[in-house]
Formats: sequence, structure tokens, C-alpha cells
Amino acid sequence: MNISKLRFLLLGASVISLGVVLGTFLWLKLMPTVVYRDLSENSLEGMKHYGSVPDFSLVERSGKKTSLAELRGKVWIADFIYTNCTDTCPLQTADMAKLQEQWINESDLELVSFSVDPERDTPRVLSQYADRFKASAKRWLFLTGGKEEITRLVQEGFRLAAAPAPNSNNGDGVILHSPRFVLVDRQTKIRGYYDSRNPEALKRLKNDVATLLKDKE
Repeated sequence: MNISKLRFLLLGASVISLGVVLGTFLWLKLMPTVVYRDLSENSLEGMKHYGSVPDFSLVERSGKKTSLAELRGKVWIADFIYTNCTDTCPLQTADMAKLQEQWINESDLELVSFSVDPERDTPRVLSQYADRFKASAKRWLFLTGGKEEITRLVQEGFRLAAAPAPNSNNGDGVILHSPRFVLVDRQTKIRGYYDSRNPEALKRLKNDVATLLKDKE
């Protein structure tokens, strides 16, 4: 192959390469912008504003009537359990006990466990359950009440699910419910949802609790 022909071939290759580069540049420049969203990200996670907890009047394990007004001015963590639960409830309650211990000297923090099985979870039953986890009678409430009010509060107030399992046997009483903790501020506004099965979510919960406790307003 002579030198002139080699130079011609090299020049042609250079022109083609330049064309590819310029074409790629123009394609990237003119193509529509695509925004990729992480569909696995749960929009409930993180401390934001998710509305306010509606008023309620329920019965505490002590037998005392308890309303939302008694929690106003406090930072509180709510969860939803039932005493016959053998799935997430014991783990949730154990985690609540750890939160109680972590903030044992913090009078502005309350813990509130709502029973999603109020027909079986009487105040006496809840009291026995609370004693198993050394729940403070002053700072950790266990609430029960009318089934309709509990269902409305969980579903419409906290925007979470709670319903009997459709395929459960008549005697087992399995109730499907959310395993999330809910963080509520001093104005009874919902500020965050945290999956109790996720260690990272529990870390965020602790950080968010600390943030809200610093805010005295």
C-alpha cells in the first residue's frame, strides 16, 4: 500500500470518528431530558408533614378515659399492636421498650400503643401485656376502645391499614396491620412514618425524635 493511499484512509477514518463524536454530542444535547425516579423509595419515610391526628377518646389500660388533648404539647411515638399477635407486635413493643429506656428522663416524650383488636384487648389484658415489657404507667399508654372508632382512627387519622386477615381461620384472629411507628409533634401533627423492621428507619426515628424534643414550641 503506498503512502498516499494510507493517508487517504487515515483521513477518512478521522472524518468518520469526528462525525460520530459530533453526532453523539448533538443527540445528547437535543434529546428530551429524562428524570429517573427511584420507585423503591417510600414516600412516607422522612420527617415531613402528613396532616394532624384527629381527636379521639379511648380507654387506657388503667381504665382511664384518654383523649388527644392529653397528648398535646408532648412529642409522641405511636404504634399499632394487638396482644395475641405473634408476628411483628412483640418486636415492635420490644423496640418501644428500648425507646422508653433511651429517653427515660425525658418527660416531654410519650409512647402510645393502640390496640387494633379492641374486642379482645380489654384494659386488663393490655395491662398484663404492658407489664411484660416493663412499660411505664406514666409515659407509655396502651389504648383500646370501640372497634369502629379504632378502625377510623387508624385508617383515616393515621392513614394506615388494619383489618382481619381474609384467609385466617375463625379461631386464630389474625389481624393485618402496619408495622410502622408514627412520630407526632407537640401540635399533634404527624411528622414521620418508620418501618419497625428496618434498622435504618429506626435510626431516623431516633434522630427525628431528638430534633422535635429540642423544639419547645
